[in-house]
Amino acid sequence: MATLKHPLVENRIIEGQGTCREQWLSAFKQHPLSPLNLEKFQSKRIVIVAPHPDDEILGCGGLMQQLIRLNCRLVIVAVSNGTQSHPHSSKYSPDQLNRIRPQESLAALDRLEVSEYADRIALNLPDGQIHLHTGQLWQALDKLVQAEDILICSYAQDGHPDHEAVGKTVQTFALAHELSYFHVLIWAWHWAQPFDPRINWQQASAYALTEPQLIKKRQAIMQFKSQIEADESTGNAAVLTPAIIERLLMPWEVYLCE
Repeated sequence: MATLKHPLVENRIIEGQGTCREQWLSAFKQHPLSPLNLEKFQSKRIVIVAPHPDDEILGCGGLMQQLIRLNCRLVIVAVSNGTQSHPHSSKYSPDQLNRIRPQESLAALDRLEVSEYADRIALNLPDGQIHLHTGQLWQALDKLVQAEDILICSYAQDGHPDHEAVGKTVQTFALAHELSYFHVLIWAWHWAQPFDPRINWQQASAYALTEPQLIKKRQAIMQFKSQIEADESTGNAAVLTPAIIERLLMPWEVYLCE
């Protein structure tokens, strides 16, 4: 995959193949994380703030299925429509992606069998420029978030500038309103090493997916055709290569909470 460098992400650079799935599996087999406490989610409204359509599935595709079993209502906020994922492409222009990626997200939620219990809201902020529009994101959260909601969002140091802008904004909003929030790791699996000191693992908990949940999460990820197929018009590989997908389909999802 192409290297993703941005001054805002400092040394958290997404490049090359990244840390392989086997390294992570081995590390957490030797040093398991504490399990995510599911009791606090029971019957709550959960607001999942995704920088791009697919981040809600890549990060929380397993937990979302469990939240439905816990009588939760889901609100999925797509901050951008991910229109800049294929620069200079004639196969996936920004206008095409503006239509395609939300449709892929809806199809993925259907595969998880959570659509009936989820509301999806698109903010249409500029992809790749979310750090310049955090005020608008805050205003949107102020309108839709309710007292007692639990917020889940991308990690504030995930390595992608949009992920980090969303993570920092949601964290600050949650703290200001005394709401519970969780960060989910997505691209951090790529640039970090097991127990990387740049991540506060003391705050981390793992949600262990069942085999049926893993199968549904895989089926959901496969709905993002624009992200998993190579782009012949530019010669670029898929945004989500098979290795990246397999790493995101580890048997647990990791959430951080202060």
